[in-house]
Amino acid sequence: MQIPPSERLLSCSLPCPGIALQDFLAAHDGQARFAWASADGSLELAGAGSAAELFAWGDARFDNISRDARALFADAMQADNSPSMSGPRLFGGFAFRHDFTPDNTWSIYTPAWFVLPHYQLARAQNETWLTINAQIPTDEAPAAMKKALEAALQTKIAQLRDYRPRRDQQQSRLLDIDYPMSLAAWTRMIERARGSIHAGELNKVVLSRAAELRFDGPVQLLPILRYLAKNYSDCYRFLFEPRPRYAFYGASPELLAAVNGRQLRSMALAGSIKRGASTAEDEQLGERLLQSDKDRSEQQVVVDRICDRLSPLVQSLDIRQLRLRKLRHIQHLHSPIHARLKVASGLLPLASALHPTPALGGDPRHNALQLIRQLEPIPRGWYGAPVGWLDAQLDGQFAVAIRSAVAQEARAWIYAGAGIVARSQAQAEWDETALKLRPMLDAHAESSNKISI
Repeated sequence: MQIPPSERLLSCSLPCPGIALQDFLAAHDGQARFAWASADGSLELAGAGSAAELFAWGDARFDNISRDARALFADAMQADNSPSMSGPRLFGGFAFRHDFTPDNTWSIYTPAWFVLPHYQLARAQNETWLTINAQIPTDEAPAAMKKALEAALQTKIAQLRDYRPRRDQQQSRLLDIDYPMSLAAWTRMIERARGSIHAGELNKVVLSRAAELRFDGPVQLLPILRYLAKNYSDCYRFLFEPRPRYAFYGASPELLAAVNGRQLRSMALAGSIKRGASTAEDEQLGERLLQSDKDRSEQQVVVDRICDRLSPLVQSLDIRQLRLRKLRHIQHLHSPIHARLKVASGLLPLASALHPTPALGGDPRHNALQLIRQLEPIPRGWYGAPVGWLDAQLDGQFAVAIRSAVAQEARAWIYAGAGIVARSQAQAEWDETALKLRPMLDAHAESSNKISI
């Protein structure tokens, strides 16, 4: 017999025009903090504190988070007629592997972790709303609690309006960057992967490496987020800081899936080349990427496998024309994907079906994941995995957590990967990962008053 829950979720919202998300995050320094920004600028979210946390382990982690999230939202009440954009949202994500075991770098993380913030700020369609989420006893009348929640909101809004960032706050200085893997070790790893490909064991595998940054004080997250907002506004930007000074963050160009009812958006993103120093050179490089047999083949594998995994779940599937996805330092081959789902079952079944795509794992998936485990010397943690948010209907958006970093007090680790196929060359793939490390390296350098590395 299932025991009825002793608490239910109650949310209350008020408009708060003029409150900036960066100020909201700064005002909650030293607390759990969360943020999300859509690549098209249509939605920005921030959260602070914790009203509820969901964890899951093992093969069934997507299903278990779905079950627990549905239970959390089952009897949830919105104590006003505020717009849907202000509704409660879970922030979180998953580890790359279901059998992920935390090491020193990922010491506090689990294979799946979502947090419902106590306070939540949302900006969309030129409106900004502040929401408070609280779990109240089921025998407590929501109307009686509404006044208390509204009073707490009004107090919080007043505090945010009066908030002034400290001008005397010292920025931490970047002391050292270490690349644990040498080019020689990378070359050996690539040759072993190519050997497996030539032996017919797989078509592609994505291999990654990392850089470790050490500072003389805590990693300054807000200057990093400001840099990413300024220079990578066309990416999915995220912050997941469930414990103070332990944060996962980044600016990903890749959407895993966005679900709204029966509407699904995804993308295939593979193949890379640098940006040009001039418009003419940039166009030449872009055309070279578009005409590259190696990169087009790698991109087609991603498209085909995404379609294979979506086909049982969708009523219709539309693969848009191949195009270039141009970012500050790099450009990719990009195929937008739109679909109509057979059933409106939320984002998590789609994320479970898609993760990892060949863009971050390989093809076939099982063989690629086995080889990644054998060859990569350090765990990926949450790198390359779904990260984002879920609403009360379990719709939401997940980016693929690339161009990302994980910080722990005064250290940060940055990750980058490259797709290895039969024609891959170790030096070229090394250079590609260096290009992919650049955004987060520059963001951390700027946050420490060191403009270049």
